[in-house]
Amino acid sequence: MRTLSYKDAISEALVQAMDNDPDIFIFGLGVDDYKGIFGTTREAYRRFGPERVFDTPASEGALMGITLGAAVNGKRPVMVHARNDFMFLALDQLLNNAAKWKYVYAGKTSVPCLVRGIVGKGWGQGVTHSQNIQAVCAHVPGLHVAVPSSPYLAKGLILQALQTDGPVVILESRALYDTVGPVSEEMYTFDFGKAHVCRRGKDVTVVATSLMVPEALKAAGILEAHGIDLEIIDPVSLQPMDERTIIESVKKTGHLICVDNDWLRCGFSAEVAAVVADQAFGSLKKPVKRIGWAFSPCPVSKTLEDRFYPSCQNIIETVLHLLDRDVPYNKECALTTDTFLGPY
Repeated sequence: MRTLSYKDAISEALVQAMDNDPDIFIFGLGVDDYKGIFGTTREAYRRFGPERVFDTPASEGALMGITLGAAVNGKRPVMVHARNDFMFLALDQLLNNAAKWKYVYAGKTSVPCLVRGIVGKGWGQGVTHSQNIQAVCAHVPGLHVAVPSSPYLAKGLILQALQTDGPVVILESRALYDTVGPVSEEMYTFDFGKAHVCRRGKDVTVVATSLMVPEALKAAGILEAHGIDLEIIDPVSLQPMDERTIIESVKKTGHLICVDNDWLRCGFSAEVAAVVADQAFGSLKKPVKRIGWAFSPCPVSKTLEDRFYPSCQNIIETVLHLLDRDVPYNKECALTTDTFLGPY
């Protein structure tokens, strides 16, 4: 299979879906800009023009109202937030209307729409451009919420979202846009509620989301050289959640580390820990460990930001704590305690 970048996989998915369905249109601040939301909407604008890909004012609440109105009238809108932080301004209609109308109207009305939000990281994004609102969205019944970690998943989830009879939120990490991976040229979908087992292993289950998946895979590669075998599971969609795959893995390994691209308090990692405690407590050899963002607003300083976000180093040190192992590292792989944010 050919390789494609994460951003190009999103672009290709949108173009293929729009070719297939004339009711799909894309709108949001900057979607028709020459940069095209980091390159994800540029080709769609070139192909379909301003009638189906168009810029908007920075009025997120009004845009969500347009999304709902268009969806219930037979269109399939794709609303894009260049930073998912601004989705807070649209949450009233997203959570109180779009997510609930199918239930309220006994299945006779649905709101088929896709809301794309981008989670910022790097180059000094600061406190209002670097948050992740995944936990807020996944908390409310009626929404599908997904956080693709690879180009393959990004394309498959967007194509699935644009065939789903209801509202979907896909949150993309900006830091993944230039990553590359195998992606089929054909149209394909990836089901919501289906986890992706990225790596098979026997010693420790690592459930990682979004940007933390490549960090977990890096950690697995380093630890493999020292006889420690990690199983890496990407939940892919936070709602619905594939509990079975996670439980089966924990029953095999007896250990669980959850690495989330978000704060830990009241977040997805806590949900994973609760599900495992409820359904596989007897299989755990040690308590569940969780790794996530430092519990603070994200600093603008690059040096402080590097400390704010966890990395493969944090995952490796947590594995060593969990297994009571002391593994020597060469200079290139050396771990220092001052970089360890800690899962506790």
